Amino acid sequence: MKKAILLPAVLVSLLASISSLAQVNLDAKGFKPAPAPKAITKSGSQAAPVTAPKPTIDPILLVVGEEQIPRSEFERVFKKNNKDTVYTEKSVRDYLDLYVNYKLKVKEAEFLKMDTSETFKTELAGYRKQLAQPYLTDKNVSEQLVKEAYDRLNNDVRASHILIKVANDALPKDTIAAYNRALKIRDMILKGADFAKVARDSSEDPSAKENGGDLGYFTGMQMVYPFETAAYNNKIGQLSMPVRTRFGYHIIKTLDMRPAQGEIHVAHLMVRMPKDANDSLIKVAENKIKEAMTQLNNGASWDSVVVKYSEDKASAKKGGELPWFGTGKMVPEFEKAAFALSKDGSLSTIVKTSYGWHIIKRLDKRGVASFDEKKGELRQMIMRDSRNETSRLSMVNKIKNEYNFKEVPKSKDMFVNALDTSLVNGEWDLKRADSFKGNLFSLSDSTKTVKYYSIEDFAKYISTHQTKRASSNPQVIGYSMYDQWMQEEVLAYEEARLDNKYVDFKNLMKEYRDGILLFDLTDKMVWTKAVKDTIGLQQYHEKNQNNYMWGERCSATIFQCNNEETASELRKQLQKGKKSIDDIMAGINKKTPNAVTKKEGKYAHAESELIEKTNWNQGISNPISISNNWYLVDLKILPPMPKSLNEAKGIVTSDFQSALEKEWVDQLKTKYPVTINQVVLQSVWSK
Repeated sequence: MKKAILLPAVLVSLLASISSLAQVNLDAKGFKPAPAPKAITKSGSQAAPVTAPKPTIDPILLVVGEEQIPRSEFERVFKKNNKDTVYTEKSVRDYLDLYVNYKLKVKEAEFLKMDTSETFKTELAGYRKQLAQPYLTDKNVSEQLVKEAYDRLNNDVRASHILIKVANDALPKDTIAAYNRALKIRDMILKGADFAKVARDSSEDPSAKENGGDLGYFTGMQMVYPFETAAYNNKIGQLSMPVRTRFGYHIIKTLDMRPAQGEIHVAHLMVRMPKDANDSLIKVAENKIKEAMTQLNNGASWDSVVVKYSEDKASAKKGGELPWFGTGKMVPEFEKAAFALSKDGSLSTIVKTSYGWHIIKRLDKRGVASFDEKKGELRQMIMRDSRNETSRLSMVNKIKNEYNFKEVPKSKDMFVNALDTSLVNGEWDLKRADSFKGNLFSLSDSTKTVKYYSIEDFAKYISTHQTKRASSNPQVIGYSMYDQWMQEEVLAYEEARLDNKYVDFKNLMKEYRDGILLFDLTDKMVWTKAVKDTIGLQQYHEKNQNNYMWGERCSATIFQCNNEETASELRKQLQKGKKSIDDIMAGINKKTPNAVTKKEGKYAHAESELIEKTNWNQGISNPISISNNWYLVDLKILPPMPKSLNEAKGIVTSDFQSALEKEWVDQLKTKYPVTINQVVLQSVWSK
């Protein structure tokens, strides 16, 4: 969880939580007095007093140590982290105070060379990969995919298919054989063969034996992208050409298309029926579901019947309620019966599925959400889906065009053709590439600087990315790995230039960089230090213990009695004071076991209903009744007193951290002098 807070809002969420408002050498408002504002030179030194800064497009607002910070940089960060804040003198000054402390800490982290550690570099590189992703996909293609997915969500399609399996990395001859087989099957159907019969006889999808290839209705984002596209693009009754997916080749027949059903929320009562159930078990299950239906028809409450009869124990605990679902999420019989219910609260007849018998109750129904409501979710789904490869490849091609991509096909073919079966086994040795020299492709930027990618580079990639394959051709693997490597390198080339191409990305990376440094250094100097410095914490508590006071409290011994008579008897004996409390309780409990129990504690006002009923009268109370229980309270008033360190450890630790931070920030302000140009500062809220 350490870096969970290091998001783009780090300058407000992190700084606000750890920064004190003290400023060294600054006035009561937190800023250095400036009777006559001084211009700031490039070196950060101060020139002679002037009445206004020299005219400049972006004047220097702040100097921390030797770093000059222009007004535009402060305004950018202020706007980003105070979107709903109006520019006023107070809001600007308050934020500048936080900003100064932030800059001081980052400068100290840089002085300590924390930004050169391998841990820091690795962490920042990880964030960079995440932040770069939106810049490494074709936004136009991505948005087209989102719109396409949403359009498909508004229609359910029903399709049948026949699958001829072939692995992604199959030998060319095996791929061709599978394709030709699919073509022959398609030709048979076009000549009049029954699709369902051919599917049962030829499809390598195991479910085809039962459903004749009919997949029922489904909607967008439920099938692999090429399959989904063919099903939606076909005309009703049309047979597709063989469609390649990671499973093999599919012949797809679109059977129907209808407006989307939306989503439905139901509860169900289920009586299970195993697939191998004999006639006797089937009869028992049928009688049970019929009995449940009879009780519902006779007016019994839904929840009571579900608890009594449903064998779906997980849902039965909450009245049979199931999660929202839409097309293609449930077995067809259940889905059809659920969506057939016309209004909330209505019940289905008994529905049989492969799981058993069900009675379904409609709870709610809704249509497809609007595009604005759905687009965020769809973007995330597409990022995880194979269709994102379309956007990725489009971006790769754009980068190749922008940076004058030049390939050397002869070198690629020569090297790939030399790969042997050791690659199939995941045992290819890098030394096998020693005799191969030359480049495979190159990229060049606007400065005409050319970067070459060599056979040696690709060989290293193969060596570290190879895996054992069940069966394949080394050349098929080689060309596939080359494409993957080439694409990764092209995207990496673009990623390395994002800072120069996109100001927003550059600023975001700087925020993450500074945020990591800020967090790590503050953790070292304040948070962890406060936890580990137990002596310092104790001394801080002793010095400031009057800040952590208990108000008026009482010390109470509470006796719980089995009835009013026992409470009265106990009170009499306690008032006599002739025996110890333990002896008195032992005597009463000897006659009636557990007639009296006791507990002791300290209580503040309004902390206990029982204590409040004593009216805080010191001594032994009269018997008190609460919820049919009887009590006596022996109460002693305690004066206000300091809390012990254990009693106030949380707030003391927090205050100790604040004190450590204030002391540390004061030291940093001495080490890195802060100068603020008051005239420029005023222009921030005055313009």
